[in-house]
Amino acid sequence: MAVIHHTVVTPTKLELLTAWLPTRPWYLGAGEPELAKAGGFRLDDPQGEVGIEFMVVTDVSGDPTAYLVPLTYRGAPLDGAEHALVGTMEHGVLGRRWAYDGCHDPVLVAQLLALIEGRVEAQAQSTSDTPDREVTRAYTGNGLTGFTTVADDQDGTELAGPHGATIRVHRILREAASLPAEATGHVTGVWSLQDGARVSGPFAVVRA
Repeated sequence: MAVIHHTVVTPTKLELLTAWLPTRPWYLGAGEPELAKAGGFRLDDPQGEVGIEFMVVTDVSGDPTAYLVPLTYRGAPLDGAEHALVGTMEHGVLGRRWAYDGCHDPVLVAQLLALIEGRVEAQAQSTSDTPDREVTRAYTGNGLTGFTTVADDQDGTELAGPHGATIRVHRILREAASLPAEATGHVTGVWSLQDGARVSGPFAVVRA
């Protein structure tokens, strides 16, 4: 299990995302965002080398919008992933960390597939060794392999797999009580609204 270090990180994650989010095709704001942390969860890297976090942030600079930002944290640059670098941070315990858009990191993609299939559990965002029971998942297919990131677009990020299968990672989160009829799998999470209410919606949806 990953150990959560409660320490100082410079710059903060929100400061990195404030500069990075406006460069994304799915960002809805008109200028610099004003971000607040709204939820999320973590996954464990089986090798214990890469931090994996699915962070939810709300931009309150205009109409409040919740964004899902999967992030990976590495102790060295990821070869060939310069386009996915969010920024670097100085961690009070671990030293220099490279933060990446996790949808473009093979370690996060592999663990997302494992979560959808039920082979791993989502972990609490800020507490070590604690499953996050608010994260739910389901899958009715024959196995998820060979998925790679294709592209970011105005709706989110799509991972493509064999035989036309896709996983849509929702970057703009919306409360939803049901899934598309054609969905064969999903990960659903919970986040907080400005008034403190807790809502849920799909973070990722599989279509065969």
